Amino acid sequence: MPHPLDAAAVRSWCGLALEALGRERERIDAINVYPVADGDTGTNLYLTLESAARAVEAAFDGHGSAGTTPGLTDAIGAMAHGALIGARGNSGTILAQLLRGMTEVLTAADGSGDALGQALRRAAASAYEAVAHPVEGTVLTVATAAADAAATCAADRTAGPAEVARAAHDGASAALQATPGQLAVLGRAGVVDAGGCGLVAVLGALADALCGEVSATPVAVRADAPLPQAAGCELAGRAADGCGDPDGPAFEVIYLLEAGDAAVARLRDRLDGLGDSLVVVGGDGLWNVHVHVDDAGAAVEAGIEAGRPYRIQITHFGGAARVKEPAMTARAVVAVVPGAGLAGLCAQAGATPVAVRPGEPPASGELVQAIRQARAREVMLLPNDPDLRHTAAAAAEQARTEGVRVALIPTRSAVQGIAALAVHEPGRSFDEDVVAMTAAAGATRYAELAVAERQSWTMAGVCQAGDILGLIDGDVAVIGSDLVPTAMTVLDRMLSAGGEMVTLVLGAGVPDAVAERLERHVRARHLAVDTVVYHGGQHAVPLLIGVE
Repeated sequence: MPHPLDAAAVRSWCGLALEALGRERERIDAINVYPVADGDTGTNLYLTLESAARAVEAAFDGHGSAGTTPGLTDAIGAMAHGALIGARGNSGTILAQLLRGMTEVLTAADGSGDALGQALRRAAASAYEAVAHPVEGTVLTVATAAADAAATCAADRTAGPAEVARAAHDGASAALQATPGQLAVLGRAGVVDAGGCGLVAVLGALADALCGEVSATPVAVRADAPLPQAAGCELAGRAADGCGDPDGPAFEVIYLLEAGDAAVARLRDRLDGLGDSLVVVGGDGLWNVHVHVDDAGAAVEAGIEAGRPYRIQITHFGGAARVKEPAMTARAVVAVVPGAGLAGLCAQAGATPVAVRPGEPPASGELVQAIRQARAREVMLLPNDPDLRHTAAAAAEQARTEGVRVALIPTRSAVQGIAALAVHEPGRSFDEDVVAMTAAAGATRYAELAVAERQSWTMAGVCQAGDILGLIDGDVAVIGSDLVPTAMTVLDRMLSAGGEMVTLVLGAGVPDAVAERLERHVRARHLAVDTVVYHGGQHAVPLLIGVE
């Protein structure tokens, strides 16, 4: 029996789509040869939809506590927002924009078949707008075919949303089978587009939710034409030689960004010059940015100039010779960092960074996902925060059940993480590397300069709101009124016990002149001590200090 397009249908759609992508995930991963043959399109779509589903459930929970039920606007808006903040990879980012496009129409519509047709047409158009250089034979083509089929069905004013959704699914399925003839890399591999395959599964779930009849028919992933003899691609986790561009960018960079429209327009231009596969989705001050680049640090810095980037994900494709399933490396490092600049620094050093926003510590599942993305048999996990000790331990335990050997290095600050990363050597034995990194972290005293939010008692006395607090090894040791003099006092106290190297990590908005004054102070008062400066980009803490 057909169901109306309302909040309950959106909730059902999320659940059915998540089930469908769960069934299809590995098959979609196995045919992922474009734009990068990295074998994760199905997984990225699943994680994106999972975030969308959680947001919808939260909307229902919120209304339930008030004794009400959400409307269509609330539900579809939550789904789109959840997808935006949880979007993974090129495919997940485009799916988030498709949902946002639907939301733009459905929040002001009546849930009719005609409204659904208009929503799918807006979704396809907005996805094209979000992609810097659209390519036919991809999920964009499939989305357009779905919208066209839906519009044709909706032209019959007697068609309800269930019929329109089924027409969209049928149109997308037909278009998907044509993608190998539109995109050469798919034709050589003998497969359909992976992102388009995922969209067909999602649209099938929408049709099932509205029709009230669930079908679990798998999406066809092979092309109608036979596999060419000279395809040069092998599926199911084996090498995909020739399917990707061996000279393409080495990193995938994704982050959420708080910025205005004008700043984002400038950001698009800059990132378009740095790399490819650029997709920027969102609006109303919140954006999800995705790009493939060789210089991950530059991509993050561009975000810092545009606004406030966070939840930064930087994934290395495995070098110039990228494959469909990147080869497992022997050992990798996963590091939690508090700022965009530190995320870029870690990525350039070969680590997988997990950049966090103040007040939003990562969950253990996020750390597990970062360990998986590192694609290594052995992983060094650097929490870089004493409050993340239990979270990191839970993530490490989960990863071990998946066959990854994980060592939790007890880093309590980002500067200890930098010290540990500096001595990391994949060529030596695992245990020796653990000992060396742990020793380097332990030999680094850490401090941070923070701004007091309110009057309170500290180990150094009473502080007032706005005071500069100098914390050494986690305890307030100095209270001052100005950043530089307070930092000088902290440095003198730390170096009174000796030291060979000072690391300064500047927070967002802290000028280089601060570092220059502190460097001069160290040279004048502590002759044999070297100083190194990094632009961390962290917002909550103006200055981090490490003394080795």
